[in-house]
Amino acid sequence: MKSHPIQKFTNTFKHVANRSALFALAPSLLLVTGCHRDSVKVYRVAKDQDQTQQSTAPALSTDSPNPGLPPGHPDISSAPGLPPSAAPAGLPQLTWKTPDGWTQMPAGEMRVASFKIQGPDGKKADVSVIPLPGLASSTDDANVNRWRSQINLPPVSPDDSKKSAENVQAGGQPAQLFDLAGTSPGNGGTERILGVIQHRDDVAWFFKMTGDAALVEQQKPAFIAFLNSVQFSAPQPAAEMPPGHPPMGDQGMGAVTATGPISHEGQPNWQVPAGWQEVPGGQFLVAKFNLTGDSGATAAVNVSSSPGEGGGLAGNVNRWRGQLGLEKLSDADVTAQVTALDVQGGKASLVDMSGTDARSGQPVRLIGVIVPQSSQTWFYKLMGNAKVVESRKDAFTQFVQGVKY
Repeated sequence: MKSHPIQKFTNTFKHVANRSALFALAPSLLLVTGCHRDSVKVYRVAKDQDQTQQSTAPALSTDSPNPGLPPGHPDISSAPGLPPSAAPAGLPQLTWKTPDGWTQMPAGEMRVASFKIQGPDGKKADVSVIPLPGLASSTDDANVNRWRSQINLPPVSPDDSKKSAENVQAGGQPAQLFDLAGTSPGNGGTERILGVIQHRDDVAWFFKMTGDAALVEQQKPAFIAFLNSVQFSAPQPAAEMPPGHPPMGDQGMGAVTATGPISHEGQPNWQVPAGWQEVPGGQFLVAKFNLTGDSGATAAVNVSSSPGEGGGLAGNVNRWRGQLGLEKLSDADVTAQVTALDVQGGKASLVDMSGTDARSGQPVRLIGVIVPQSSQTWFYKLMGNAKVVESRKDAFTQFVQGVKY
């Protein structure tokens, strides 16, 4: 099979990233929910030796409002569109093995991959892969119920939703698969959704197959094999400056790195502590700083923001806990672990926890601060080597407390 490199989102995506979480509920996502299943199942599919195919880039379409979004989800009816050639700088690139009988289609809307499956007697199914930055795990139950509504199924409680989940692997990490069977709102025929949710760093990944119930059932093993074949590689770096381009470091454009100038657009007024090295943060961070300690040990500070509550306190704390391999806590347990922090204009919530980095497997410490500010919420995260984090904790909290919005 030929390999096609994943295309890049335009910078427009930076302004849409937080809003785009709404698309998790759209039919173009991949989710799998099992109804009336109390047992947890694990699928293991042998790897084949076929060549991998790389994904093509998505374009965002928001021609009409999306009602019925999860509580606290921002409105996206006015989100700007992205051209078909746009690509997600800062997101991992994907490769996969395309199952037999699947036809790869141009990626559209928020998709980074899209496939059509043609079955007998005109039966069809659709497969999509969509990354949504900033979507906390607390919205998973709401997304499952939205998918249920798409095939005329009633909502279920969070407990019933969790019981129906099947444990699968996508890109070498655990994910939750939901298998839903219902009826098409269009023609009343039987329809089925296989949907998978996986949280990686600050991004929720959705893999979804939707179509004729019998065809989706027949294609489920291929869908599981596809999930197992997916590989996440390093994010696509920003393009270097063209040869002969004049230096920009003294022209008010911000710091210059090997990958071009760092944008300070959208940043509040703050004083960066000494020794913090600002680096490009990708499309979904307002700012990123690298910190270096003794013997080359490192940590990083990430700054991001989200409209409204951005998924809420418990949802975001549990998202961070997931990055450390820690189990999810109840809302009450999260509240018990939070420390109040005085900031400009009010109070913030600080959490301090240790665990294992899900990407590197190394022990790490994470200090996170959530700062509500009028119509949006700011997130500050210091994460890395425990000794480096401890030595920079005071500077980090003072940095957060001094930010002027």
